[in-house]
Amino acid sequence: MRYLVEVGASRKTVVVERRGALHEITVDGRRHTVDVRRIEAHGLSLLFAADGDGRPVRQVEAAVLTGRAAHSRDVHVRGHVVSVTLREGTAAGASAAGARSGGSGLQRVLAPMPGKVTRVLVAPGETVAARQGLVVVEAMKMENELKASRAGRVRDVSVAPGQLVEAGTVLLTVE
Repeated sequence: MRYLVEVGASRKTVVVERRGALHEITVDGRRHTVDVRRIEAHGLSLLFAADGDGRPVRQVEAAVLTGRAAHSRDVHVRGHVVSVTLREGTAAGASAAGARSGGSGLQRVLAPMPGKVTRVLVAPGETVAARQGLVVVEAMKMENELKASRAGRVRDVSVAPGQLVEAGTVLLTVE
């Protein structure tokens, strides 16, 4: 399956092919062998096999949640929230449609997995910078600082320290 993936102003052509239990994922011509496993409802574990150039295997855990617009997903990786637009098919048709979606609008910060809110780092009305820490959620004995994917203003905060949350719970909104 061929996709056009947009992250901010960056656009990548991605081809995903199933090879038995593994996936061959080609990003702009560069091929990766990946073992993808589902963890809970929204989580994925990606194990990248060693390439021919001797690089070691690496593991990435991510939560993928529905984004604010059609074809968008909010990907939570290592404490960062990345808004991704994903379109099937040819790059030409997808690119024109993706350009209309832009990088503006509401940014919903969602819990990547079940956990406990340990700290809220911002308040409603506060201006935040891209990659600024917003809220800390403890899950599986690890603290995950969730950060803004772009600059904006905190519209509302839906949680408080000590609150238990489920995966996909809206923690706060930045506009």
